[in-house]
Amino acid sequence: LALALALALALALAVALPALALENGLARTPPMGWLAWERFRCNVDCRADPRNCISEMLFFEMADRLAEDGWRDLGYKYINIDDCWSAKQRDAAGRLVPDPERFPRGIKALADYVHARGLKLGIYGDLGTLTCGGYPGTTLDRVEQDAQTFAEWGVDMLKLDGCYSSGEEQAEGYPEMARALNATGRPIVYSCSWPAYQGGLPPKVNYTILAEVCNLWRNYDDIQDSWDSVLSILDWFSANQDVLQPAAGPGHWNDPDMLIIGNFGLSDEQSRSQMALWTVMAAPLLMSTDLRTISASAKEILQNRLMIQINQDPLGIQGRRIVKEKSHIEVFLRPLSKAASALVFFSRRTDMPFVYTTSLAKLHFPEDAVYEVQDVYSGKIISGLKTGDSFSVVIDPSGVVMWYLYPTALPAQPWHVVRQQAPGEGFHPVLL
Repeated sequence: LALALALALALALAVALPALALENGLARTPPMGWLAWERFRCNVDCRADPRNCISEMLFFEMADRLAEDGWRDLGYKYINIDDCWSAKQRDAAGRLVPDPERFPRGIKALADYVHARGLKLGIYGDLGTLTCGGYPGTTLDRVEQDAQTFAEWGVDMLKLDGCYSSGEEQAEGYPEMARALNATGRPIVYSCSWPAYQGGLPPKVNYTILAEVCNLWRNYDDIQDSWDSVLSILDWFSANQDVLQPAAGPGHWNDPDMLIIGNFGLSDEQSRSQMALWTVMAAPLLMSTDLRTISASAKEILQNRLMIQINQDPLGIQGRRIVKEKSHIEVFLRPLSKAASALVFFSRRTDMPFVYTTSLAKLHFPEDAVYEVQDVYSGKIISGLKTGDSFSVVIDPSGVVMWYLYPTALPAQPWHVVRQQAPGEGFHPVLL
């Protein structure tokens, strides 16, 4: 009887406390690193294109670049394999295996190589009969086995896609994979595509549950190598920020998809804009570009230390769009620790540089505060900016001006943390 009671209690606890089973303590700040997909897609023709096909050589070389070119030391730690890495069939025991021609040494050897350089390895799976690229998927009966395989290989992050699966299978399978990963005993960051397959919004998507199950999640469409794609993602995130912004925080992040800086579709101005806007949205910074040939200007944008410090702020509050002007200027605000804030002044104009004039008072900063301001890209400092002072910034077409503000004098009345508010109430910086 005592044993039966103990088993019944354990079962009741397991049902009642799913969050405890799923919290893995990882991704306390947005993950940073490199992901193969946007730049290299599903190129598996290693005979015709050995340098750019999905193979162990590509990941060895990118790991070298992350370790040797300053990326790792700035926080870009993850090197993530995406689709099309596996053989077309599982092995005799039903296990996933890498393509033997393209990954002859296996994933464990690749993980060892990556770990030896102070980096972490990510891999891709799909909760369905097939991956999006047509490789073996992880059906519900394979979840535990695949989680164990990834752990044995030394994987540090799993991106689980949702092609060829139903909504019911996703509702069961995504939480099941979270439990299975934790049960391996290996710390594995868990990136879910679940909400993207359900339209990204309530009532189909429950962000409370999602934040208990996944460390980060794709909400919306895949990014493409174009400015239009960046804008479409930004528009969707801004339009739905009242739902999305409160869902993010340490250990659980909205993921607007990869950084395409260093590729072919963005100008330098647009590259600076994507970096600033992704940072203010507390997005994971997962680059998808060829680090072997990246330009000096793209590298400078991606390696901006103050930008990375803002992105990795320990409070983990996602920023919001707080102003949308008829002049096609938008202002985004992200509250940071130690009463600091990040502001992004963004121009959607396509004609000429625009002089935008405002004040911190108009942006809902507290009265009687005084700030030191640092321009994130130019490094220029403005001292003694009072809340009521009018100021102007010159914003290039499709460009940004980004400020890091920290108080040198605070108002007499303390003001409180605002994590979320009803639409139209404004969004205020934070003082801790």
